[in-house]
Amino acid sequence: MQLAKTLLKWPLALLFVVSSVAHFTKRDFYMRLMPPYVPLHSEAVAVSGVIEGVLGLLLLIPRTQRMAAWGLVVTLIAIFPANIHGALTAGTPDPAMPGVPIEIAWLRLPVQPILVAWAYWYTR
Repeated sequence: MQLAKTLLKWPLALLFVVSSVAHFTKRDFYMRLMPPYVPLHSEAVAVSGVIEGVLGLLLLIPRTQRMAAWGLVVTLIAIFPANIHGALTAGTPDPAMPGVPIEIAWLRLPVQPILVAWAYWYTR
């Protein structure tokens, strides 16, 4: 089990590092995904991108793994409203995720708790 845990840490970290880069290379996508009630969209996208990248990298360092995992749990919970916004606007004339099929937009919602559980695994 320990080997699986060690090996599965890498794709989780990579997921967040790649997502971090995408916050800056696909900024328009993340800006549209921000719910209207969230202030300072540009700043929130940039800050969340940096946080995701830093936590993803810190997850790979044994000394900082636990702290990074808790940070990822909190981050995943904090960004969940953006996924809800994406799902609720899917199929409308002005979707938050243009080009993303409705089914995929809604599938993102149950994936989020799986990611939370995966990150939580590294808090132990």
